[in-house]
Amino acid sequence: MKQRRVGSVMSGDVVSARRATPLDDVARWLAEHDINGLPVVDAEDRVMGVVSATDLTSARSVSETDGMLTAGAVMSAPARTIRADDSVVRAARLMSTSGVERLPVVDEEARLVGMVTRRDVLRIFARPDGEIRDEVIDEIVVRALWLNPHSVDVAVRDGVVTLSGRLESSGTATVVVWMTRQINGVTGVVDRLTYRLEAPYRPPA
Repeated sequence: MKQRRVGSVMSGDVVSARRATPLDDVARWLAEHDINGLPVVDAEDRVMGVVSATDLTSARSVSETDGMLTAGAVMSAPARTIRADDSVVRAARLMSTSGVERLPVVDEEARLVGMVTRRDVLRIFARPDGEIRDEVIDEIVVRALWLNPHSVDVAVRDGVVTLSGRLESSGTATVVVWMTRQINGVTGVVDRLTYRLEAPYRPPA
C-alpha cells in the first residue's frame, strides 16, 4: 500500500507575484492562466503569502485614493504550504481545514517549487470502487497482515468501504480499519468487524 506524494501530482510551472506586483497584473495573470490564486514570493522564491480571486474582489472595494494596491498589500499571510514529499491525503485535509483551493509546494527552505490544487487531489481520489476493494484485500488483508483473504468481507460504494467479518483480536481489527482509511480514494470506512479476543495487534512472525 503506497500513498501518492504531492510531488507526483503538483504542477511545477507556477505563476507567482512579488510584493510590489500591481493588482492589475495579478488579475490579468489569473485570467490568462485560468487560475483562482497565486503565491507571492520574495527575491529568493520563498513563499510570503497567497493572493486569491477573493482577495482581488475585496481590494476593488477599496477607494482609489488609497493609491495603487499591490499583491503584498492584499495577500493572505502567512500562506498555507506543503512539501513535495508530503502525502496527497495530507494535502487534501489541509485544503479542507483551511478552506483553500490550492497550496504552494515548498522545499526545506520554504522556496516555491510547485503548486497543488484541489483538482489535482480529486483526480487521485476518483478511483473505481472495484480497484479500491482489490487494494484493501490484496495490500492490507493479505500482504500486510497475512490474513486469509476471506476473513474480511470488503464492500465499496462511492469510495466508502464497509468492512465486516470475524478476526482473532481487537487489535487486528483496529489495524485493518486504520490502514484502509489511508488508501487513496477511500472517503469513509464503516467498521462492522468483530473479533474473538480483546487483545493488541501482534505482527505476523
